[in-house]
Amino acid sequence: MRKFDTKVQHLKYKVLREVARLAWNDSLLENILNIPETIVPGKTPTMRCCVYKERAIVAERVKLAMGGNTANPNIIEVIEIACDECPAAGYEVTDSCRGCLAHRCEDVCKRGAISFDSNHVAHIDKSKCVECGQCAKVCPYTAIANRKRPCQNACKVKAVSINENNAACIDSSKCTECGACVYQCPFGAMMDKSFILDVVSLLKESEREKNSKVYAVVAPSISSQFSYAKLGQVITGIKQLGFHTVVEAALGADMVALEESKELVEKGFLTSSCCPAFKSYIKSAFPDLAQYISHNPSPMAMIAKYIKEHTPDAKVVFIGPCTAKKSEQKDEEVKKYVDAVLTFEELQALIDSKDIDLTQLDEDVLDNASYFGRIFARSGGLSDAVAEALKEQNIEFDLKANVCDGIEACRTALLKKNKNLLDANFIEGMACTGGCIGGAGCLTHGEKNKAQVDIYGKEALEKNIMDAVAWL
Repeated sequence: MRKFDTKVQHLKYKVLREVARLAWNDSLLENILNIPETIVPGKTPTMRCCVYKERAIVAERVKLAMGGNTANPNIIEVIEIACDECPAAGYEVTDSCRGCLAHRCEDVCKRGAISFDSNHVAHIDKSKCVECGQCAKVCPYTAIANRKRPCQNACKVKAVSINENNAACIDSSKCTECGACVYQCPFGAMMDKSFILDVVSLLKESEREKNSKVYAVVAPSISSQFSYAKLGQVITGIKQLGFHTVVEAALGADMVALEESKELVEKGFLTSSCCPAFKSYIKSAFPDLAQYISHNPSPMAMIAKYIKEHTPDAKVVFIGPCTAKKSEQKDEEVKKYVDAVLTFEELQALIDSKDIDLTQLDEDVLDNASYFGRIFARSGGLSDAVAEALKEQNIEFDLKANVCDGIEACRTALLKKNKNLLDANFIEGMACTGGCIGGAGCLTHGEKNKAQVDIYGKEALEKNIMDAVAWL
């Protein structure tokens, strides 16, 4: 029964599961030092030079599973001891260098970083190289390669660099906390902080105090996860953890679509506010365009606000694919409504920490939202929902949506807007490729997830947005 895309995800899950299991039993503190040996038993190393290093890395994962470094506001942290297997990043001369006489690489280098040995083979002085890439462009043998690390390739906002210890480091002023580096690091040296202990605490408190209710708000991309079980069984499993009920964040998406469509008509131009990583990117890289960000909350915050307004003592836990949602929850306005955030990876760990077998459960029903609220999970869904909201409210407006699938597409659209070259009045920005279905906290990634979300949308009892929100 395959639950994850990669073995790195599985290792992370095992740590989260053990931390949660001990927390349920109030035995975490006295057993915390035993977790590394539980995860890496025996004396034979499986990935590193020795089991002792493996256990030391697991110990760092345990810290992140318990909330990480509170002095570091970034949700993403680097486990330096795990970040030592990648080659030094930057431009390197490969064995393809033929020792030619032209020396074009030397001529084009303005920093004097290129030198040659007795065989005319080029070498790059890293202390002088600024990684402009000109030498690689002019080499007739393409013998100079850019050895970027996976985390650097994954980070399209250039927030990852290499420090003096040859380990990755994150520039928080650029980082959008999307988690792309977390998913792409083949050694699991990048990891998002977990607040799984906060959720366990909320659920245990709810069990002690019968009037305390914990609501699970699930992102619509849940339909493409937990492929080994049926969605109805997952909903039952969530309730067996102690949640009072499960509500679709897609219902919040329906509410957002109605409000955002009216805001768009009023202002004439808008960028979406649903993706926290996209909002963060605008504020850091295009601050002049921050004025155009929709003032509407995200679907998560919108539905959580509704729950809190109607059940003031309720606690709300959002469950979704997004690491950046953990950062959004810390926002002063949002934390009034959302008490904690879990990723799908963490939900799987929480379920297994209670030994709940989803495949053996009866199916429950999840049917709060419309088709259009549910397709927010994939790129283009938000724009479709805004168009539908305009139609259902009989608002005449020529919507010209620019759908940005991934942060690079977002950058292109924002650059055009900055130069008044964008032929659009609405930018739908999704930092992750594919939309929320490509989030770092997903159990699985891939094109099949998009198809599954569309199927899930068509299964909605309410086909129209207005019908879905009518009961609110």
